[in-house]
Amino acid sequence: MTESTLKPFAAGDVFVAVTELNDPLDDHAGRGRIIQYDADLRPRGTLWLGATTHLVGGLKFDARGVLWAFDSHAFVVLNIHPDGRLQIRDELPTRAFSHVNFAKDGSFYLGEHLVGDTIRPEIAGRMKTKLPVFPGGDRFGDGHVWHFSADGKLLYEYATQTHGGMGGFLGVTNSALAPDGRTLVYCSETGPRLMRYDLVHDRQLPDLQSFQPPFQGPPEMFFGMAYGPDGTLYVLRGARIDFVNATGETLRSIPLEGFGWATITVTADGRFAYVGNFFTGQVAKVALGAGTIARTVNTGQARALAGIAVRAGRVRKSAKKKVAKKKVVARKKKSVAGKSRKAAKRPAGPAVKKRPTRRAVAKRPVRRAARKK
Repeated sequence: MTESTLKPFAAGDVFVAVTELNDPLDDHAGRGRIIQYDADLRPRGTLWLGATTHLVGGLKFDARGVLWAFDSHAFVVLNIHPDGRLQIRDELPTRAFSHVNFAKDGSFYLGEHLVGDTIRPEIAGRMKTKLPVFPGGDRFGDGHVWHFSADGKLLYEYATQTHGGMGGFLGVTNSALAPDGRTLVYCSETGPRLMRYDLVHDRQLPDLQSFQPPFQGPPEMFFGMAYGPDGTLYVLRGARIDFVNATGETLRSIPLEGFGWATITVTADGRFAYVGNFFTGQVAKVALGAGTIARTVNTGQARALAGIAVRAGRVRKSAKKKVAKKKVVARKKKSVAGKSRKAAKRPAGPAVKKRPTRRAVAKRPVRRAARKK
């Protein structure tokens, strides 16, 4: 296996899960790989994973700075520590978990990627993905959300509704914990529902957004989502980013080139989003305020990009920028010093008598002419 070149995690680093596919009989099977970029999408390193067998995705950092990753086909949950140490969370149930959300108390919620035991015939006929049945079960999964304590003990299993997506087997594939800490917004990707669940009262809530056929144009689909620091929910719709508020209203959208944009993460300051295209393997850095693409990079692997995360913290200026700034300061100091030397060499001219100020004139004694007798 190719050696890993992962660098120590730095603030602003972007991590992209792009599995190297290598099985012509299973289009989700391959060598697990996470590519490390800096904030401007310049490559820094690569981590090769030996514990996974299929698509790696669901990347997310916890409060400790540990990167979480998932292989839902192999029932693997990985923790990648800042020093590069890998930890398999084998104390967790053997289910098709694909992503995580963290609560303020340190507990976490895992989304079950698969649901049911059947695939829609029109999809099964052209599908090359082999779906696993969880050990001891007779189905792919239940599409539930599972709540765990900080040390990995199961606290509760929520019976979340799912749509199934185009294939009918997709469960809770993407989700985001609302700022209130009690509402989970989620979807079955490629499906037309943006669903919600009340985690405190254990109940399904009305959909935040929902579309029903017949559609005007292409089918309405939901993919990855992430909250910004101001409470805006950024939702990928395949070919655009929607800005959705708490009442389900779409405030604005940013169009993206092509279709297949399915993974998203937002920087802690809310200025940028990083989005990934599953079909092309392209990553884009999007300026959310301006609605423009700031940077792009292509990972070189199609149909494999399934996770993206950014390391929080203040991004340090690059060495080149620091050197350039020092040169500018040095030039300014040199210029000021040169002017001082020129002033010192300038020959002194004749002394110029200064005109008295008004205040000085006012203080002078007034001389009165003597009167003639």
